[in-house]
Amino acid sequence: MTSHNDDAVGASNNGILVIGEALIDIVVTADNSEPVEHVGGSPANVALALGRLGDRVSVLTAIADDDRGRRIADHLRASGVAMHPSSWSLDRTSTALARITADGSARYEFDVTWSLPSVPVVRDDIVHVGSIAAFVQPGADSVLTALQNTPEPTVISFDPNIRPALVGDRAAALAQVDAITALADIVKLSDEDAEWLYPGWGAEAVVDRLLETGARVVAVTMGGDGALIGSAHGKVTVPAPHVKVRDTVGAGDTFSAGLIDAVLHQPDLLQTPDADALTSLGRHAAAAAAITVQRPGADPPTREELDRALRAEGVRRCTTEGIGLFPY
Repeated sequence: MTSHNDDAVGASNNGILVIGEALIDIVVTADNSEPVEHVGGSPANVALALGRLGDRVSVLTAIADDDRGRRIADHLRASGVAMHPSSWSLDRTSTALARITADGSARYEFDVTWSLPSVPVVRDDIVHVGSIAAFVQPGADSVLTALQNTPEPTVISFDPNIRPALVGDRAAALAQVDAITALADIVKLSDEDAEWLYPGWGAEAVVDRLLETGARVVAVTMGGDGALIGSAHGKVTVPAPHVKVRDTVGAGDTFSAGLIDAVLHQPDLLQTPDADALTSLGRHAAAAAAITVQRPGADPPTREELDRALRAEGVRRCTTEGIGLFPY
């Protein structure tokens, strides 16, 4: 067995803990070329994006001590993500088959096991959970218990990232979304997630619903139409940057990481999330996600790349009233 005890996790670290699945995405493109394997899983992608930005982040997941599991760990560590030792708990590492269509969107088929051997004690500034880990048992109960036991003033971030093939009954999924949202500070979901959970409601009604349930800030991403972000102080729509989309794998996860990164470095954004604060959060997250969609797979930006994009955005807003955020 490989020794995994050198990952520094557990003490208060003024950083971020991500709890959730890590797996191997087996990507099949529309041109029917040979499948390519990438490290994936929504929470793992969020951790990867935060690590690329230089944030102090650790991940508690469930993988096996097999070739794919070690590849996941090496990939995350290479971007500065610490692996919780308890993550090595499966007999076989999970996979997801991602079929990329001609328009760059992805459709998934899953072979996933999700469990946690024990409920973690969260001692970080921010904890993020989401996707399969929030819904698939037996791990979902452990995730909820961990959040319920998370002390103030830890910021809780949640991205449902619904996978209909795995979450099962909508009523049960809604109950879990309500339970986690009641504890959360930040909730981010896509318009597809919103439609599955609340058919026919529309983004504004979904934002209102989640704010009433307990979230402080809610973001609904809408692809090329940007993102709607709301709080008790109002709502803003942040436009999507004008970029050439290579594929959308990891885009929503990078958006989540962008929100978390902004709050980590500017905690005041959550204290009174007015229109200016919401716009700042949205632009930061959208700029990060726009870099990811221009590259194949979940390949989020570095801090230097994001800073460059945000500087370009500032110049564009001054000269073209916000029409286009990138000079390319």
